[in-house]
Amino acid sequence: MTDTEQTAVASDFLAATEFIDINHPAVQKFAQAHAIGDSDRERAVALYYAVRDGFLYDPYKIDLSIDGLCASSVLDKGYGWCVSKAVLLAAACRAVGIPARLGYADVRNHLSTERLRNTLKTDIFYYHGYTDIWLDGEWRKATPAFNIELCDKFGLHPLEFDGLSDSIYHAFDKAGHRHMEYINLRGEFTNVPLAAIRETFAREYPSISQQMNDADFAADVANEIK
Repeated sequence: MTDTEQTAVASDFLAATEFIDINHPAVQKFAQAHAIGDSDRERAVALYYAVRDGFLYDPYKIDLSIDGLCASSVLDKGYGWCVSKAVLLAAACRAVGIPARLGYADVRNHLSTERLRNTLKTDIFYYHGYTDIWLDGEWRKATPAFNIELCDKFGLHPLEFDGLSDSIYHAFDKAGHRHMEYINLRGEFTNVPLAAIRETFAREYPSISQQMNDADFAADVANEIK
């Protein structure tokens, strides 16, 4: 890659946005505290685990607003879902000078709670979010959604990230059952494509309501694995 192309990557994927609010004091503090290492790769890996395991995954509390999806909101709440946790990781990387962008895919999820299945009326999760991080001249996918406690409870292989290869969902769980299938890659973006996500969710998930937002995902997980 030429110096001009390198500069373009840095300028396009280091900037603050309304979602990737890297100038927010909480985001700055989080990034500085957890970006530990002597190289961008080491710092990105450290940030990945800080986001993956430091914030509970909760797909019930989906807030499709700027305030609900921005990185500082995840820090404030202590939880997020795949899209918002990917935003936090991207923001933390950008805050310490590591270019990052947001990626989306449609996945067929073979493991979810009964409430989620009944609400969505499908096993397809549209606009599953991940983070794409620029390391050693390459883009590396990182998926910080499922915290380690959730993986242990559901018998999932936790997603590890070493900064050398992509970290995407495993096809099978620890018991050999189908877990995730990537059925459509939507690509990578400098910012959250909120209008497209809202339009898709309104069309595909008409039953999403406040009723699910008020439900307890952790309690449902516990009931599912009894």
